[in-house]
Amino acid sequence: MSDLVVIVYPTEEKAEAIRHKLLNLQKEYLIELSDAVIAVKQESGRVKLIQLINTTAVGVVSGGFWGLLIGSLFLMPLLGASLGAASGALSGALNDFGINDGFMRELATTLKPENAALFLLIRRMTADKVLEELRGSGGTVLKTSLDHTKEQALRDALAASPAFGSPATAQISSKS
Repeated sequence: MSDLVVIVYPTEEKAEAIRHKLLNLQKEYLIELSDAVIAVKQESGRVKLIQLINTTAVGVVSGGFWGLLIGSLFLMPLLGASLGAASGALSGALNDFGINDGFMRELATTLKPENAALFLLIRRMTADKVLEELRGSGGTVLKTSLDHTKEQALRDALAASPAFGSPATAQISSKS
């Protein structure tokens, strides 16, 4: 079973740096992520999602390949490739895996403008080592599916004083 963790950071760059750090920890087999998405609330109020994998681009490439292959059989490779790419792009845009996009957009509306939320879907992790790496990185835990003790350990690690000063904290608007 996977755990959901949502951490708010003051900027998109800070959220991206933490996501990059977690992806490096994944290469070391300390954490296994199913999904890691950054949601940024822009000044206009619009929420922008920055996915790890662009499913539309993947759909274009795979659809173009299969369209080219099938089109070649009927001596129309260019038509096949273009139709395949178009249908692949459509299916990729409609395909949603990992954390539900609607859920992320709805939760991100509570952010202050220019704040970013890092949504993590964690399959497995070596908690003590991952928390040590995140110690003092700042951020505010917005939502988790962790039990209370693990959630408090995460909050404590994020709020711990780093060697160079106090952690940056993000603000969450209070909406009723």
